[in-house]
Amino acid sequence: MSNLVKPKFNKRQLKGRPFGLLLVILAWSLAMGWLLSLATSAQGANPVSTIGTVDVVPAQYQLGQELYLENCSSCHIALPPAVLPTQTWQNLLEDSQHYGVQLKPLVDPPRLLVWKYLSTFSRVQRQEEETPYRVDKSRYFQALHPGVKLSRPVELGSCVSCHIGANKYNFRSLTSEWE
Repeated sequence: MSNLVKPKFNKRQLKGRPFGLLLVILAWSLAMGWLLSLATSAQGANPVSTIGTVDVVPAQYQLGQELYLENCSSCHIALPPAVLPTQTWQNLLEDSQHYGVQLKPLVDPPRLLVWKYLSTFSRVQRQEEETPYRVDKSRYFQALHPGVKLSRPVELGSCVSCHIGANKYNFRSLTSEWE
């Protein structure tokens, strides 16, 4: 009965265990790291050099982005949502009169998908700030272009003069003058 109450351990049994435990932890960590790297590359994670937009767009917003580009870039260069505040995007989506041109308004569900994308990636408008409808009036746009002398009036087509990939929604690629 004394064997059931208190097992006896030999000091030699404990000597090799810390090294073995460390080896098991190391192997497990390497395996998990390898599996995580495979999982993230399988989900389409792009290196920064191939991301044309300003933000990486998660899968749940990619259809909204595609619809935005399809509808807006057919007439002009589509801007990254963060360039204008959320209120501007909301007003533009609700109004069929678009800068003097009568547009066929987007209807649901595509409108909702575009709105989710735009509202998620646009910026907050300050209370005292007037809602900008022109890119050069946007506080965020001005902050991103502090040393740039902009032509008046600023037109969406003029983005290409500095952002050589703007017509493909790539605002990361700049002309050699600005890199």
